[in-house]
Amino acid sequence: MDTSPLRIGYCLSLSGVLASNGKTARLAHQIWQENANKNGKLLGRPVELVCLDDQTNPNLVGDLYRRLLDVEKVDVVVGGYGDNSVAPAMPLIMERKRFFLGLMALAVNAKFHYPQYFVMIPTGPHPNLALTEGFFQIAGQQNPKPETVAILVADAPFSQSLAQGARENLARQGMRVISEGKYSLSTTDFRPYMENLKRINPDVLFLCSYINDSIGLIKAMNAVGFSPKLVGGAMIGPQNGVVKAELGALLNGLVNYEYWLPVPSLIIPQIQSLIAAYQSRAEKAGADPLGYYVAPLAYAQMQVLEQAVRAVGSLDDEALSDYTRKATFETVVGKVTFGEGGGWAQPRVLTVQFQNIESDNISEFRKPNTQAVVYPSEIASARLIYPYLRAKRQISS
Repeated sequence: MDTSPLRIGYCLSLSGVLASNGKTARLAHQIWQENANKNGKLLGRPVELVCLDDQTNPNLVGDLYRRLLDVEKVDVVVGGYGDNSVAPAMPLIMERKRFFLGLMALAVNAKFHYPQYFVMIPTGPHPNLALTEGFFQIAGQQNPKPETVAILVADAPFSQSLAQGARENLARQGMRVISEGKYSLSTTDFRPYMENLKRINPDVLFLCSYINDSIGLIKAMNAVGFSPKLVGGAMIGPQNGVVKAELGALLNGLVNYEYWLPVPSLIIPQIQSLIAAYQSRAEKAGADPLGYYVAPLAYAQMQVLEQAVRAVGSLDDEALSDYTRKATFETVVGKVTFGEGGGWAQPRVLTVQFQNIESDNISEFRKPNTQAVVYPSEIASARLIYPYLRAKRQISS
């Protein structure tokens, strides 16, 4: 019987602009590894993780996976966080006909149509629509309903895809776009954008941004005194504890997407244990101090792999793919079933409003009332405070 380490290879952004999220995934993976080795190993072999840093540079990813397969001789490969860590690996993965389970990547397989690709992002078969559906559904429920929308997005493929989904969702609500713009990822001064939008005065401001620009956009909006009736949508950053601590009460009123939060309807004992273990080690690992956004899905990613390997009884790529395509997996984020294109069969995106934040202390975001799930209704933990200016000023005792 083979008792050598079972080596799982992948790359994450452990440096560069997405390092905080990459380090969060890395820590969650390590906690899973420890639990797997404690609970009987995998196929009787101790699990070893071979994680390489892609530096948030997509140009490095292809060679890193070639190294994992040809030099490190890993037994199985998985995908990292974000399109830039997953999409560049796909040509090699397809050439080698490998089973490939990504963490978070939006619509990567829309281009490749690779039958052995799966991904943990809970956006379902139509991710560009699912990520913004709740934002515009909530907008459409207000009385009076907002009518005009301004769109401002980063000049990146991720943002362009979501902007198209936003246009479709807002049109379904009878709203119209009166301004649409994009900014370079090198932008550091967002004040001119916000001054221009203040003059246009849309009812809704839809933003799609990355970590650093999310901070800059929110600060600039507050600096110029711009207060649309609803603001947010598809911003990467406000989910991260470091960004939350940087912005503090400036986040009040912002409406954005999330994948998991510690609200009553989503808490199960297994995920409470994971979050407790994660948060006790996050500071030393340089990871997001809260971990709510990435850690549950990163841990669940490895649970899916583990359950597939145990069920198949081998590391055969085709057999793992066939099983994963048909099975339902029990994970810390609930039951997971894969569907069209390797995404989740059904979307499970949360729409969240920041409320009642009183300071920039990270402990604010451990309170149950500061990150309110407002959509979907069966998971909601609070009602939307509308318009934005009211939510910005309302602090409960």
